[in-house]
Amino acid sequence: MIAEKPSFESIFMNLASDLALRSHCVKAQVGAVLTKDTRIISIGYNGPPAGTHNCDEEWPETGCPRDARGSCSLALHAEENAILYAAKNGADLQGSTLYVTLSPCLPCARLIFSSGITNVIYKSSYAEYKGLASDEGVDFLRRFGVECSKLGT
Repeated sequence: MIAEKPSFESIFMNLASDLALRSHCVKAQVGAVLTKDTRIISIGYNGPPAGTHNCDEEWPETGCPRDARGSCSLALHAEENAILYAAKNGADLQGSTLYVTLSPCLPCARLIFSSGITNVIYKSSYAEYKGLASDEGVDFLRRFGVECSKLGT
């Protein structure tokens, strides 16, 4: 008997979830996979820029210092890392899809839109995680024509 093949959506989100486990953040672990035409362009997870420090080693109890809004003051988000790595390597992101374990925050949404990504699939809600009224990043992306969907809905 031949086993049912997993969908690419499932494969890419599972990879994003596995990548999140690589994060050194003590507050949240987020992973991202950037794809185009069923091919992986780039991957990322949240954490400080390469070669700087690891939050779970330097500040294991509290995590890194917070900024004025209570967010991490040092780390790049998973989406940022995936987009930056792709750009660094000359990838064309126009029309690509981003799989991410946590829906994008507003600053990441602006970067996603500006980079030409046209579809975002997320596993969990940033608004629910942060206790916000709405997913501002998702709202922004939808307003400007980027398809956004929560996995399984």
